[in-house]
Amino acid sequence: MTSESAQNTDALQPLVQLKDHNIALLFSNYLQSLGIQAQLKSHPEQGYVIFCPADKIAQGKVEFDAFILQPYADKYQQAAWDRGETVTLNADDFSLLKSFKESFLAHAGMVTLLVFSLCWLVFLGSELGWAQTIFNSLQFYPQLSLDAFLAEPLRLIGPAFFHFSWLHIVFNTMWWWQLGGSIEKTLGKATLINILLISAIVSNLGQYLVSGSNFGGLSGVVYALVGFVWWFGYLAPERGLTLSKPLVGFLLFWLVLGFVDLLPVNVANTAHLLGLLSGCFLALFTVKVIGTTPKK
Repeated sequence: MTSESAQNTDALQPLVQLKDHNIALLFSNYLQSLGIQAQLKSHPEQGYVIFCPADKIAQGKVEFDAFILQPYADKYQQAAWDRGETVTLNADDFSLLKSFKESFLAHAGMVTLLVFSLCWLVFLGSELGWAQTIFNSLQFYPQLSLDAFLAEPLRLIGPAFFHFSWLHIVFNTMWWWQLGGSIEKTLGKATLINILLISAIVSNLGQYLVSGSNFGGLSGVVYALVGFVWWFGYLAPERGLTLSKPLVGFLLFWLVLGFVDLLPVNVANTAHLLGLLSGCFLALFTVKVIGTTPKK
């Protein structure tokens, strides 16, 4: 199959989009040299989109992450030659920063990027000396009551946007970008917003009842995304929204380590568990009650 054939892409899923034709063609040829069915299709607004089978998406993403680091490597050019094509990259065609920017923005929708940016703005503000002021503004209710809720309803979700360390925010926001971006692209903004709001409220409330109001972070929401993608992939595999079993196993193992108190940091275990359970429930609700049609 040539990389720009007119073959129907209905059975394939979009893997990555790129602005430059030569770069897209080179990577498409390389995927095919690995035995991955890949199709390159031009789009008037998105540039060039590479499609591949749903069960090869994870492998394709790993290969692309390696490709953008060394696009000039001999093995990529060799793959093009083996397929009888000559692809020449110029210095202006590719830069690591440009490729990262395109890949980062292509994977994430507006909601994903907005939450990602908000978390980082809050964190950087904290690092610049306003940590206590910002935390006091976002902290869950010191004393939960109806009057407190009516006065400041945003405190129900506020703690999700406050992070305590670089490791904390990098871990949470990159998982948010990866999983939240996949959900938004596949099922739409409304689905991601629902998951964010419901899981933040459930995990924050649960953590408050167990340990009080001194907690923060997007971890409960991240575990909700894990549970959602995990169960949605199991219930509706044809949609291509999946999470590999090793990753699920690792994240569940991390959850268990927190509960047995073997981690070197304080962990909001209740928020993690309730987030995971709420994500699993929302996936079941989405597939069985609403259906899997994307909601814009």
